[in-house]
Amino acid sequence: MSFTGATEASPASRVEPTAGQWLRREARGIRGPLVRTGVLSALLALALVGQAWVLSGILAMGVLAHAGFTALGGLGLALLLLAVLRFALAVAARRSAFQGAQQLAQRLRARILQGTQALGPYGLRAEASGDLITRLVDGVEAILGYFARYLPQASAAVLVPALLLAFVFPADWLSGLILLVTAPLIPLFMVLVGRAAAQASERRYAQLTRLGAAFIDALGGLVTLRQLGAAERFAAHLEAQSEEYRVLSMQVLRVAFLSALVLEFFAMISIAVVAVLVGFRLLWGEMHLRAGLFVLLLAPEFYLPLRALGGLRHARMDALAAARQLAALDALAPGGAAPQPVGAPVNLTAAPKICLEAVTYQHRGRAAGLRECSLVIPAGRVTALVGATGCGKSTLLNLILGFARPGQGRVLIDGQDLATMDAAQWRECIAWVPQHTHVFEGTVRENLLLAEERADARALERAALESGLGAVLARLPQGWDTPLGERGLGLSGGQLQRLAIARALLRARARVWLLDEPTAHLDAEGARSLERMIRAAAPSRTVLLAVHRLSTARSADWVIVLREGWIVEQGAPDELERGEGYYARLLQAEHA
Repeated sequence: MSFTGATEASPASRVEPTAGQWLRREARGIRGPLVRTGVLSALLALALVGQAWVLSGILAMGVLAHAGFTALGGLGLALLLLAVLRFALAVAARRSAFQGAQQLAQRLRARILQGTQALGPYGLRAEASGDLITRLVDGVEAILGYFARYLPQASAAVLVPALLLAFVFPADWLSGLILLVTAPLIPLFMVLVGRAAAQASERRYAQLTRLGAAFIDALGGLVTLRQLGAAERFAAHLEAQSEEYRVLSMQVLRVAFLSALVLEFFAMISIAVVAVLVGFRLLWGEMHLRAGLFVLLLAPEFYLPLRALGGLRHARMDALAAARQLAALDALAPGGAAPQPVGAPVNLTAAPKICLEAVTYQHRGRAAGLRECSLVIPAGRVTALVGATGCGKSTLLNLILGFARPGQGRVLIDGQDLATMDAAQWRECIAWVPQHTHVFEGTVRENLLLAEERADARALERAALESGLGAVLARLPQGWDTPLGERGLGLSGGQLQRLAIARALLRARARVWLLDEPTAHLDAEGARSLERMIRAAAPSRTVLLAVHRLSTARSADWVIVLREGWIVEQGAPDELERGEGYYARLLQAEHA
């Protein structure tokens, strides 16, 4: 029997592309700019040929015929015009390549962000924040360099030498033959050193992602590190990771410089051979001066694209290392981060009935979160989820939120499969209070308006009063305009919980309330007040509570008991309490 959740199983069921395949697939998205860049590079090569022919004519006429400035004026003007044309073509080619790469980078970031949003916080819980940030920032930047510089240069390294050979062979077949024979030595050496460069780049990029993740962790847990007296040890750990990254970066540069040096050596030797042979043949009178000068002017330009490609070899290695990470992140999202079809519209005018039909869900690399779970959450009543930590309560809530999808079975909203519904519209119908409330840097008012941006002052005051946040605001120095630090710095756990409840109350259109341990940080009086508020709101809503305190479950209309992913009991709380089942044992253990 399979216990695999669709959100997490789909990446495993797909064949993840290699880095090279992924890059080629992405290149198809900017085929137009790449073709345009190639055409401009070919025109640039033709302009170069024309410039070399004109310059060789000027030199030959000046040396042999002792032509004056007047006789050479026309050729000089042509040389100037060709130089201007080459400059314009070079600028246009570079601009075309960078614009195409920039467009691809923007689409890539948008697609991966869309994919991560499709996964939601539940699907990304195994991914380190620093790792994700490094991939989206540094990884995409490495991809940008590949498409903007390396790929156009690779095209030029094929087109330009071929075009130059087409003009060198008619001028001097022997020089053309030397160029044709020696040219493959440069890409051959690039292939030989490519494995070492690729391994060094992969190690460097992997270390960069680890360093980014460690740095973000250090910032997020700075208070904890200070409390434990571990800040200095963690700083030393970061320093060691930074030093390792520096060493790996130097290894990549060492390979790149060595490669460039050897490529320059091969090119210089080849040019020297051509120059020596041309010189002797000119001396023996076997070659015309203009043809010899023409060949000598084109020989360095013949190797220049190949040498430039070798100098950009590290850009390709960095891109391959980044592409491997981005492809893995891309494959995590449903459909490989492809645009998801818009689901059926959701327009709830009343509280819906929520049903789970034989739902099974498995966490990636862990035990099953839910197994063949079937239940009904009726409208207009309070339903409580009870069970020990790790029994599947939060998993069930995330399935209803749409942050995770079942591997087997269905989640039905008034008979409609949640998988076919528009996820964004469905979440607009939900008021969600998580275990750990996230507070953004800003004022109390700004944090509440995240839930309902159109809420007026009266709605804010009512939500604050009903949630108990009003008493908190009365003690804050600036009331509603008190700035809160990141993650709610300045408020206690109970105060943050009241803020989260106030957010839920602001969502007047929400017909479904999902509350995960809503009384966890509240005192007894605060918990009782919240329970009364929930009871008052329940007749017009569908309320589902995941509770740790069984006293909270006693005030519910219906209790669902989970154990290791299985539903072991359901019933009214007083009936379950009088029985001898798992719920009664949990209640006895709590009282003990």
